[in-house]
Amino acid sequence: MNKPAKARIASTSLAGCFGCHTSFLDMDERLLDLIGQVEFDRSPFTDIKHCGPCDIGIIEGGVCNAENVHVLREFRANCRILVAIGACAINGGLPALRNHLSVSSILEAVYRTDMIPNDPELPLLLDKVYPLHEVVRIDCFIPGCPPSSDTIWKVLTDLLAGRQPELSSRQIRYD
Repeated sequence: MNKPAKARIASTSLAGCFGCHTSFLDMDERLLDLIGQVEFDRSPFTDIKHCGPCDIGIIEGGVCNAENVHVLREFRANCRILVAIGACAINGGLPALRNHLSVSSILEAVYRTDMIPNDPELPLLLDKVYPLHEVVRIDCFIPGCPPSSDTIWKVLTDLLAGRQPELSSRQIRYD
């Protein structure tokens, strides 16, 4: 008898601190339960660099450069359900503090004018940091900075069970 195919999950981080992935890892032994139900595609856990077809994509961080746009669009194209996780993904978070400044003024403050890097290997900075939903359609949002592992677990288990996740106010934190 054939086993049913496991759901495929991919994850990545854009312009953020990686705190949401840390909360994901804080699920501790529940990760073993999750591994029994899913296969991981692109993620920091697998070191796969490009997302293949997946059931659920989890993406943290805002969009601050051309590479972020490319990764986000690849995720959207390959993930049946795309989950924005954390404040940076939902509203730009701390990286969006640069939005009131011009890119040129930021580069001049960080580098001397004659030392600003100009290498084709460096991703082109966007005019501001964008939340994910301003670039692609997002199916599910997990707010928080970072969200708790319990909240991430609830959303993932609901999605895997075919339910639309509903979070209570106590499951959403901003500390």
